[in-house]
Amino acid sequence: MASKLTKSTINGAAPKEADYFLWDGELKGFGIKIARGGRKSYVCKYRVGNGRTAPTRRMTIGAHGSPWTVDQARSEARKLLGRAANGEDPAKEKQEEKRQITVAQLCDIYLENGVGTKKASTIATDRGRIERHIKPLLGRKRVPDVTRADIKRFLQDVANGKTSLDQKTGLRGRAIVKGGKGTATRTVGLLGGIFSYAFDCGLIETNPVRGVKRFADKKGHRYLSQHELVALGQALVDGEERGLNPQALNILKLLVFTGARKGEIETLRWDAVDFDGGYLRLADSKTGQKAIPLNAGALEILSKLPSLEGSPFVFPAHRSEGHYEGTPKVWRIIRSMAGLDDVRLHDLRHSFASIAVSGGASLPIIGALLGHTDNATTQRYAHLHDDPLKAASEAVGGKIAAAMGGQRKKSSASPVHELKR
Repeated sequence: MASKLTKSTINGAAPKEADYFLWDGELKGFGIKIARGGRKSYVCKYRVGNGRTAPTRRMTIGAHGSPWTVDQARSEARKLLGRAANGEDPAKEKQEEKRQITVAQLCDIYLENGVGTKKASTIATDRGRIERHIKPLLGRKRVPDVTRADIKRFLQDVANGKTSLDQKTGLRGRAIVKGGKGTATRTVGLLGGIFSYAFDCGLIETNPVRGVKRFADKKGHRYLSQHELVALGQALVDGEERGLNPQALNILKLLVFTGARKGEIETLRWDAVDFDGGYLRLADSKTGQKAIPLNAGALEILSKLPSLEGSPFVFPAHRSEGHYEGTPKVWRIIRSMAGLDDVRLHDLRHSFASIAVSGGASLPIIGALLGHTDNATTQRYAHLHDDPLKAASEAVGGKIAAAMGGQRKKSSASPVHELKR
């Protein structure tokens, strides 16, 4: 006999190779669907009409989590079952109603109900892509009318800069949207998630994003060479002499020395700095609770920072009670001074990892340093492990050449070789 559905039961239900359902032992017809991808959605099953031959309907109530708790979903199921008992067909009515919603409306519903497991920073990024790319190009189309051809056209339009803009936002702000292949690929990925949510809600029968070939996303493959790191260090020194914001300069230094994410350093609180243990102990990050080891360079930077009375932040904002947020603006100046115009702020994190790899650190160690929860994320640095093999081959080749009376030829140094020197 089925037992009553509880929060712990649902949280403990692991995805399987195929979708499956758990049914409530208290209210017949109420249950939850566990999709093979891990999404959990409350459902209500009822018959249209009387008798065992009457057709069965299954209606999605909503995704498990905010705003739907198991008790709220059970209460909603009671209402739906009551309507069905009175001869209504709630699923059909809802389907007809929702078939009229536009992509813009679907995006708003998704941001309200379909992002329960996402971090606030990720939701903010999703919202930006929705407002800057998805709504302008697809927002007016009805959800069931969107085809794979529409998604392909959307991909090309964003890649070609159709949604690019440069406009003022407030007194000092400015919104700069460039588009490009990387943005197109990641925004189509978001669209895939939004239409998967629509599929789970019964709004569409197939996901139009599935099968659309995207551009190769080359993010994360830019590493600074030794010469570039020297140039960056000099630019930071020159930036101090030019009077650039010291908050931003110190944040940039910490990003170089720790491999942390920009948000982790900008929002850093003094109670997370463990000087004695040599760690940043973050209560929350993109991947949850996290400890970042502090080397001597990072500790020296932190030890010299002043603490503003009344603010918990290491880098407090000047005009509000929050934290400093102007790092990207100063970074654009610094990278130009260093001749690194193609380097993104996040590439400092990748460079930290590449230097660790060239020093002999294993991929599990790299993953731990960067706080990766998925080994696949760390695999992007696996190719750098080829370098020690090349160095060993060069050494063997030199000995063979010497033994045979030949002369060793010097090959041009790659960025990773330069780091090892």
